[in-house]
Amino acid sequence: MPTITFLEPDGKAHVVEAQLGLSVMEVATRNDVPGIIGECGGCCTCATCHVYVDADWYGRLESADEMEQGMLEGAVEPGPLSRLSCQIKVTDAIEGLVVSIPAGQL
Repeated sequence: MPTITFLEPDGKAHVVEAQLGLSVMEVATRNDVPGIIGECGGCCTCATCHVYVDADWYGRLESADEMEQGMLEGAVEPGPLSRLSCQIKVTDAIEGLVVSIPAGQL
């Protein structure tokens, strides 16, 4: 199983094993990662699973579609590396993915 590192704003790391086929949001909520809520259950309608993807990883992921880009406009503290974690699927290709949680979500 791939591992994903979730970083809190204070630097605290949550390194978790991720089951293939889940979304990064589902991995976070199943492992009680603070700041990742996923109120809509992964339907891309709430932006409560917003994360910043590590710069080394951002270009390696599939691009955000138009719906996700629209939701990111209403996310807490959006930035150039923002993604909704419900839209990032866990595959072997994301082994070692690092994402940070916006301070305003905690």
